[in-house]
Amino acid sequence: MSKQYISPTVRERVAEHFKYRCAYCLTSQQVIGSLLEIDHIVPVARGGQSGEDNLALACPLCNGYKSDLVEAVDPQTNLRMRLFDPRRDLWLDHFAWSEDGTEIEALTAIGRATISALNMNHVDIVATRRLWVTVGWHPPQD
Repeated sequence: MSKQYISPTVRERVAEHFKYRCAYCLTSQQVIGSLLEIDHIVPVARGGQSGEDNLALACPLCNGYKSDLVEAVDPQTNLRMRLFDPRRDLWLDHFAWSEDGTEIEALTAIGRATISALNMNHVDIVATRRLWVTVGWHPPQD
């Protein structure tokens, strides 16, 4: 997979657009302590471009699991579904937080496929979110 150059100015605009949070799991850059990554929503390997309308901010876990995927299997129906598109879809239309704020729950087939493909409720991140919740850093309130 070739790396496309993203200027610091574009990177900053993308980060501001997503409020310095992962566009998929909403993890804040402030709480992970390292820069979030630029994700090509439609990967370059699949013909995606580096224009801002195809760029999102992603944590290393979500970006790593997403890789060059644009769709995944909905574990409930076994049908292939497109992944959540953070530039075109609203997070709250597809996802919700569990009552304790540690797990992402799916509201749609797109949500289920995305949670599954990106492993958004991996045991380690759920444990980390539990710590963030106890100190009031999570889940985001907006």
